[in-house]
Amino acid sequence: MKKIDLKKPVSSWVKLGIWTLIFVLFIIWVGNYWWLFLYPIIFDIFITKIIPWTFWKRYKDTNKTLYTIFSWVDAIVFALIAVYFINLYLFQNYQIPTSSLEQTLKVGDFLFVSKCSYGPRIPNTPLSFPLVQNTFPWGMKSYIEKPQWEYKRLKGFDTIESGDIVVFNFPAGDTVPLKCNNPDYYTLCYLHSGYKWLQDSIMPYKVYNAIMQKGRKNVHSLESEYGEIIYRPVDKRENYVKRCVGLPGETIELRNSILYVDGKEFENAPGVQYNYLVQTNGNMLNIEKLHKIGISTGEVSMIDPQTTAVYLSEIGMTPQNEGNWGYIYSMALTDEALKELKKTAIIKQIVKEKVIEGYNSPIYPLPYTNKWDRDNYGPLWIPSAGSSIELTEDNIIRYERCIVNYEGNTLEYKNGKAILNGEESTSYTFKYDYYWMMGDNRHNSADSRMWGFVPETHIVGRPVFVWLSLDRDVDWFKGKIRWSRFFRNAER
Repeated sequence: MKKIDLKKPVSSWVKLGIWTLIFVLFIIWVGNYWWLFLYPIIFDIFITKIIPWTFWKRYKDTNKTLYTIFSWVDAIVFALIAVYFINLYLFQNYQIPTSSLEQTLKVGDFLFVSKCSYGPRIPNTPLSFPLVQNTFPWGMKSYIEKPQWEYKRLKGFDTIESGDIVVFNFPAGDTVPLKCNNPDYYTLCYLHSGYKWLQDSIMPYKVYNAIMQKGRKNVHSLESEYGEIIYRPVDKRENYVKRCVGLPGETIELRNSILYVDGKEFENAPGVQYNYLVQTNGNMLNIEKLHKIGISTGEVSMIDPQTTAVYLSEIGMTPQNEGNWGYIYSMALTDEALKELKKTAIIKQIVKEKVIEGYNSPIYPLPYTNKWDRDNYGPLWIPSAGSSIELTEDNIIRYERCIVNYEGNTLEYKNGKAILNGEESTSYTFKYDYYWMMGDNRHNSADSRMWGFVPETHIVGRPVFVWLSLDRDVDWFKGKIRWSRFFRNAER
């Protein structure tokens, strides 16, 4: 048996002391003292060296090829372990894929996301590969589903406040058709139900449930089109970023695109924008000039007035003469960009896009009522931990996904009675806090209006700053890198 030699240089003991302090502080923060059983490994690495952790160094002079290979393996393994723990507990990178938060966060922004702001979660899925969210580039799953750990969040520096920009796991991403990421599974089921709700009353639960069951059956029968349908654990669902506009216990409502929280008008961020139809006098707009006044030209599109004449008339637009509409563009504008665009000489008319009642896109909860749309929604109460609701037919439709999908219960509604976890019940008390998330680009954002509440279990972190920004509308040699956005505050 190898004799243990504790006579080591002072530098080895100093290194051990530093790593011991880090290790102990981490254990106190996590609150799991079982980690102490790993301390002998740290002690062995620096002092006893019973296990030959760096055995490959002996080949430095005798076999340089083997030495080089193991040097790289050692560096890669250390880097992967370090990245795994850094991404779990401290921070991670996130790239903005859509214009949902234009102009605050732009497509192509790379964000430094702090896990410590709201407190990092203990991983639900501990056996996963770092650097990828749920799938390797070649399509293979990047995690092992078992074991699954229960939700636990460590203490953070702050709590979510109204107006915060938040990164979170997509709640409706629990069930995923592998060949279809958009729309989400639940919207896809509704669209495949063959049902269109065009009445003025609220839908009964029996009809609501039948529609969704029919849609699920149809979607599952189309595996060749949508692929295998899988379940993803909470921490392996896609990451989204939105602005929190509703906190637990608050009531949100939209009236004519104006957001109200608990009956008071919500103070929007400066970059909030809406879609407008812009009519010219027959001349085409200069795309470069649009870009200069802050308009995302990647989402500027032309409208065919011949096929949309009825809609154009309903929202208040008029042809210039004898049916000649000129050029009509659809684009998202902030208040500032709207004022600048109105100064353009060739502009004849600018009208905010509206949803025609009864023909709106799918809205949460599906398919509850045709009276709600992206601009007129609610009122809807946001659940908070410890608060209770009556299990009425209406409330079950509104909160079924929270009760069943996010809090792990079974729920049925039969003969006018709610059956919760196999027993008749008249009320339900929520386990978690929930949040209402919306994009600043109000007419081009798939947010809580489409898929509902965000549970506290899904909160990932808070974007701190932009560390890189690439403009999708510009070539590399024409200013693709937006230098002015480097290290910019992510919430301004």
